[in-house]
Amino acid sequence: MACLGLGTMSPWAEQDPPAGTAASTGQDASTPSVTFSVHIQPVLSKFCSECHGKEKHKADINFEAYREATQILEDRGTWEKARDMLRSKEMPPEKKPQPTDDERQTLIRFIESELSKSDCDGAVNPGRVTIRRLNRNEYNSTIRDLIGIDFKPAADFPSDEVGYGFDNIGDVLSLPPILMEKYLAAAEQIAKQAIVTEFLGRTPIKRIEAETLTSTANGGFFEDRALSLDTEGEAYTEFEFPRKGDYTIRARSFGQQAGPEPPRMAFRVGGKDLKVVDVTAVEAKPAIYEVRAQIDSGKHRLAVAYLNNYNVPDHPDPKLRGDRNLIVDYIEVEGPVGVEPPPLPRSHTRIITCVPRPGSEKECAREILSNFARRAYRRPLTDEEVKRLVRFVEVAKSEGGNFEEGIQLAIQAVLVSPNFLFRWELDPAPEKEKTVRSLSDYELASRLSYFLWSSMPDDDLFAQAEKGILHRGEVLEAQVKRMLQDSKARALVENFAGQWLTTRNLDITTPDLELFPEFDDALRKAMRQETDLFFEAIMKEDRSLLEFLDADFTFVNERLAKHYEIPGINGPEFQRVSLDRDSHRGGILTQASILTITSNPTRTSPVSRGKWILEQILGTPPPPPPADVPDLPTDEKAVQSASLRQRMEQHRTNPDCAVCHNKMDPLGFAFENFNAIGAWRSSDGKFPVDPSGTLPDGRSFNGPEELKRILKSEQTFIRTLTEKMLTFALGRGLEHYDRCAVDEIGKALAKDSYKFSTLVVGIAKSAPFQMRKLERATP
Repeated sequence: MACLGLGTMSPWAEQDPPAGTAASTGQDASTPSVTFSVHIQPVLSKFCSECHGKEKHKADINFEAYREATQILEDRGTWEKARDMLRSKEMPPEKKPQPTDDERQTLIRFIESELSKSDCDGAVNPGRVTIRRLNRNEYNSTIRDLIGIDFKPAADFPSDEVGYGFDNIGDVLSLPPILMEKYLAAAEQIAKQAIVTEFLGRTPIKRIEAETLTSTANGGFFEDRALSLDTEGEAYTEFEFPRKGDYTIRARSFGQQAGPEPPRMAFRVGGKDLKVVDVTAVEAKPAIYEVRAQIDSGKHRLAVAYLNNYNVPDHPDPKLRGDRNLIVDYIEVEGPVGVEPPPLPRSHTRIITCVPRPGSEKECAREILSNFARRAYRRPLTDEEVKRLVRFVEVAKSEGGNFEEGIQLAIQAVLVSPNFLFRWELDPAPEKEKTVRSLSDYELASRLSYFLWSSMPDDDLFAQAEKGILHRGEVLEAQVKRMLQDSKARALVENFAGQWLTTRNLDITTPDLELFPEFDDALRKAMRQETDLFFEAIMKEDRSLLEFLDADFTFVNERLAKHYEIPGINGPEFQRVSLDRDSHRGGILTQASILTITSNPTRTSPVSRGKWILEQILGTPPPPPPADVPDLPTDEKAVQSASLRQRMEQHRTNPDCAVCHNKMDPLGFAFENFNAIGAWRSSDGKFPVDPSGTLPDGRSFNGPEELKRILKSEQTFIRTLTEKMLTFALGRGLEHYDRCAVDEIGKALAKDSYKFSTLVVGIAKSAPFQMRKLERATP
């Protein structure tokens, strides 16, 4: 097809070239009528070998070394570069003899045909996704849907690394020690918030074991189980009384009896004695002493005090000789007594699905934990896995805790398990001949939910997986369309669109407030919300993907409407508005969010805007600039001497700069009527704005509307969006063998008016999404 000529294009061919181009005239480069020796080699010799032959081999390329078509696949990288240079008309160089359009198109199509042969004609290669942990957004969303608590526990986790433009790429999601510490702390916090361990239809009892008490008296541990107070003093702890009310405080203790009276023990709260008792019990038969009192809510010092120490080893009366001591085994708090328990939170009733009767704790724990862990691990559990979790309940009960505290402990274990933190796709036992496998329905459900919702599967997805029918085409398609309409699909807006369009960068964009005093946080938020709502509308309404480039509607509130000079909009709520050509708006390229993040703080940046289009819209990122390129002068003298466009044209007279700037700058110049925060303007200082441009392939335009029409006429944008969404869906970068899947998705889109759902369904049905290369297989 006629190429945009914007530099290195997508590494794969476009579909359905426009009628009338050389690529659409009917000759198929893959037919026997076109051969390497007769049709390709002579053209290479005529136009390329002078610089890329035996005598000269610039860029280490020697086309004279290739004798047959099969060598193209053997040196894929070289031929992909050659194809891209031919498309963009960067080669042959401008001042060298040029092939005819037919010759150029024949070369391009022949190379593309050869490159595609092994990929799509042979065995399917779905690639392999590196096992990856949940990123911060996925962790928060999964906890929300698993527990029913939406408090974003991952807010203080370390930032996620980014690869291929997204933060869900397995190859870069590391697990530093600090993150493991955060996981442990978050699991404890989540379990405590999710499950109530008090006020469960019975008066709560808390036991404080002796080893956790602090003593102000001399002494130590008695036989490693109790605390010995050998002098006057107290054993205390800081205790949280949840409500004001009546509490019963107990202490299991005994005395080492000596002297004329037994040890005397005081119960104290907040330094105040509630009751003094004589401890007449002895070691052979400890006793429980108690007091009941009304106590205010809050944290208080809870203590038992030894009041009457006695140590007279040489008393004349042998019966009065000895050393009296107080031994405390534990303190127990029951209460508040008779207080109506508050309603249980949804998270508690969601997890605790049965209340154990005496003797049935183990069976109830098994029911609760097998269901919870199945959802947390996104797959069925083995019997042994369930048994290990039930043991946590048994341990908690053996240490004096109640049933709910045991469940709480088991949930903490689940939340720090690799089965929860990582998205496992475990390969079965090796089979000699097998190198790829289809995902199980549970694995497919997980891939689908984290793709569209950045979260775990819901009950509907689990049900289809349990039946083993999710992989069926009609079932999968119905699930995709259902999920796109769900409120949780907002995650695709925030996590895919926010990174594809780079609007997340708006949070750190800082226009110069002296030059742009109208910019504030309210405008920043409105800019971001417009783009989010626009993407969501195309998704929810299943509109054409081409409307991302140009559409007749957008969303504004009063603040943004004023910025856009759209009348009649009042209030902070966003409204859908129709756009006409006089509005200068339509599609993402003219939205203030994109125009602002691609500007400098003090001025527009045609280079940044052009580079953004190359990377995000056309999938053709330019190489990094040379290290020694000087900055564009921005002093007052330079600004007064010429418009920004004129200064940039002078700047790129440097041949080293011109190669890339000839691709980027025209794209950016098309949007020069929008200032650095996306407001419309007619002049750049005292100079009129010139939004015209000429692409490297010779096509010209004047302003954003004409450029958008050129962009919409090509397949490059559709292919780029497909590649980016497939990358996000898979959590890995694309490889040459993924082109087959991209080709098939592109064909489906062309047949179905480029509907949004067709793209998502195509990805969900593709081999890279539904299959994986086995671990032992060579990539």
